[in-house]
Amino acid sequence: MEAVLIISNFPDEKSAMQLAQALIHQRLAACVNVLSPCASVYRWQGEIESAEEIPVLIKTQRHHYDRVEQLIKLMHPYELPEVIMVPITGGLPAYVQWIAAETPLSD
Repeated sequence: MEAVLIISNFPDEKSAMQLAQALIHQRLAACVNVLSPCASVYRWQGEIESAEEIPVLIKTQRHHYDRVEQLIKLMHPYELPEVIMVPITGGLPAYVQWIAAETPLSD
């Protein structure tokens, strides 16, 4: 089992929570943290933009990345949503085992 952290941002808490609920319901994530709003500054289509966004941290298995990415793209209102996968190379063994238990391999 290869645990990963998938990071995204949503424009509002409602859409972030909808994603979180869908990921947990479909057992594509063991835990989704919907964080407090943050200020994001970025360049988009040649212009410097800023927005308040809701960071989302998704704990799952590498095996589920493609399905998680598809669901984010489906549910996200942005033309180009942030989707970043970071390998979890260490952690409390019982917690990492819990991620595996909550996100069984189905295919």
